[in-house]
Amino acid sequence: MSALRIAIVGPESCGKSTLAADLAAALQQHGIAAAVVPEYARDYYASREYRPTPADVLAIARGQLAAEAAQAAQVEVLLCDTTVLTCRIWAEVAFGAAETALLALDRPQDYALTLLTAADIPWQYDPLRSHPEQRDWLFGLYRAALDAAAVDYCVVTGSRQQRLAAVWPALRGLLPQLPVFCATG
Repeated sequence: MSALRIAIVGPESCGKSTLAADLAAALQQHGIAAAVVPEYARDYYASREYRPTPADVLAIARGQLAAEAAQAAQVEVLLCDTTVLTCRIWAEVAFGAAETALLALDRPQDYALTLLTAADIPWQYDPLRSHPEQRDWLFGLYRAALDAAAVDYCVVTGSRQQRLAAVWPALRGLLPQLPVFCATG
């Protein structure tokens, strides 16, 4: 079995990790084997100084894909807390361009569903984040990249509960056995 892969992308501090965890929990509650592939850059920089180079960005992209592949056969739904698209945009912003090898790894059409998180939640500091005032601009870069790749995507906004409720119909389109979303609490 190969998992249904869902991409969760967007600017820094826009709720990707929270949305991935919330979706995994909700799917599991309904008997769907779901797992989150965390942002590989966090593991990558856990043991090295945060001074990114183009080679680092390429290594992170490869690590992200390897992490997806490692979990894909074990679950029904794989929630990817970022993708190579983030690495590509990061390279373009930081270095002016993405290397050819990195561009070759960026395949947004490989995901069954893409969720683009908006910058409508408060910024939270993190040592790997560096663009608190540019999240709307970065959101535009993601949107333009997904549009250029002709990938359908859902823009996700609002509170945690609103985001989950907004994504649920798209999930039901892929997993018809899911019930209609019912807000709790």
